[in-house]
Amino acid sequence: MTTTAPAPAARAEGLTKTYGSGDAAVTALDGVTVSFAAGEFTAIMGPSGSGKSTLMHVMAGLDSPTSGESWVGETALSGLKDKGLTALRRDAIGFVFQQFNLLPTLTAGENITLPLDIAGRKADPAWLDEVIAAVGLADRLGHRPAEMSGGQQQRVACARALVTRPSVVFADEPTGNLDSRAGAEVLGFLRRSVKDLGQTVVMVTHDPVAASYADRVVFLADGRLVGELRDPTAESVLDRIKALELPRAALEA
Repeated sequence: MTTTAPAPAARAEGLTKTYGSGDAAVTALDGVTVSFAAGEFTAIMGPSGSGKSTLMHVMAGLDSPTSGESWVGETALSGLKDKGLTALRRDAIGFVFQQFNLLPTLTAGENITLPLDIAGRKADPAWLDEVIAAVGLADRLGHRPAEMSGGQQQRVACARALVTRPSVVFADEPTGNLDSRAGAEVLGFLRRSVKDLGQTVVMVTHDPVAASYADRVVFLADGRLVGELRDPTAESVLDRIKALELPRAALEA
């Protein structure tokens, strides 16, 4: 008896993204086809300007492709009007950015449940408790962002991304504004959210140590997918990045 593999949490086929036109045109994505398995932690890496953030923004519905298609679950993004895209981003996608984007007047607890409050939905108490326990902030829920460290604020942002039980969490350089200790706290939480809560996480990063928390790393160069690595270590990721940057360095020399 054969078993069917679960549908990917997100995927893209033939994505291109071009900014400008004519001689001034810049190709950020050049025919990218990629799939992100449900319940897996994937890191996206590549040299500066390789298209990492553009790929994530297009797949998350924050930007539109020039051509190609992307899906979240079974939903094709190109078929959605603005209202449908807003609903998809609210209900099926969680976001974590380099800037924490917390509302300063709300407590940590209020920031976490904000997406549900905006949607007019009640939090599932058991799931909320599980997320808060996983993020390790049960004793900080009454504090406002200014009363918390950067690492704590980013963990609040991670919990907010998970509270709606999204199909996929997209994280764009989530440790970029944190020191190494706070960054390790956030990465540890993202790792646990996949292992213990069954979450799907796709993270853009330039940091080989951050990428080593993932199950898989996909590499972009010049807007194209150029390889992947399973069970990465910081050393194996760094070696692959150096190999990608060598041809560019030779061209620029």
